[in-house]
Amino acid sequence: MSHSRRAFLKAAAATVGTAPLALTATPMLGEALSPEQVISLFDPFPGEKAVKIFAPATGDKPEFLAQYNPSMRMFVGSAIKAFVLCEALRQADSPTVVQTIAQKQLALDASVWTVDSATFNPPHLSGLVSERTALEAMICHSDNTGTDMSFKLVGPDNVRSFIASAGLKHTQVPDSTRVFFGYLLGAKDYKTFTWDQLVAALEDDAPIVNPPLNNVETLASSADDFVSFYSRGLQGEFFKSTETLNEFRRILTLAGAISLVVPLGASAFVKGGSIDVPGYHALCIPGGMFFSDRWVYFSFTINWYAPGETDPETVSRFAAAVHQALTLVKDALST
Repeated sequence: MSHSRRAFLKAAAATVGTAPLALTATPMLGEALSPEQVISLFDPFPGEKAVKIFAPATGDKPEFLAQYNPSMRMFVGSAIKAFVLCEALRQADSPTVVQTIAQKQLALDASVWTVDSATFNPPHLSGLVSERTALEAMICHSDNTGTDMSFKLVGPDNVRSFIASAGLKHTQVPDSTRVFFGYLLGAKDYKTFTWDQLVAALEDDAPIVNPPLNNVETLASSADDFVSFYSRGLQGEFFKSTETLNEFRRILTLAGAISLVVPLGASAFVKGGSIDVPGYHALCIPGGMFFSDRWVYFSFTINWYAPGETDPETVSRFAAAVHQALTLVKDALST
């Protein structure tokens, strides 16, 4: 793999963008919905795809399960930031969690600056920022500097320990987003890759030498892992305090992907992710939604090859298919 650093650094590890929906969902209120109807929406898409939608049984209503390649390990980009959020809140878990993370001050400086950080805008902003603000920026705007501030505070090995303890077998997180970039760019010192080195790489426009999905520094997971994580995390299994669960849910309602893919009338908790490098693309939309006393947990991921630095047509169509799938599920399960 050999692509432009400049093009990559402009697009890498971004969240779902603002692509318009290209399909119109067909409501099926009161009608039975088969898993095949949902999965078939993704048949036309190129590359590797993984889909899982799970609604647990409740009362006299049976569970709903639709899945395709649920255990496949795929590149998921910024969707792994939900695991960082969870571990950060676990470490602050208490009835006063909001006050704790609002008062905790983190350094905003060259030790954490990285690309794709529109909120913290390196190198133009520096000083101290609350942990709560960093976590919100990480989820709401997918700000990578906010993410690396959070990684630095909680420790990537602690995030990995949490992932292992939760039995998420196909999930991998990097040491930081900047370390991830350094590895993709082939830096010998990627573990200690500095802000100045990252800026120089952008200016030099040198090639990317390692693929985004790898076994060293990557952002990977599976549909099984995401549905397992959200189905337990959104119910509070990973926290001791109700206040911590409430903060976990609140921050996950800030994600920009929600307005693109979740039908109106549902409460949604999402963190999406994507990547674009010339020739290779990925999009992942996992999370949960609640409506009519029903919980639905989902994960939609696509990794595909297409020429060019971006493929907005496929992104738009895939987001539309996700919206249609979730609308069909919501309408079918609302009765």
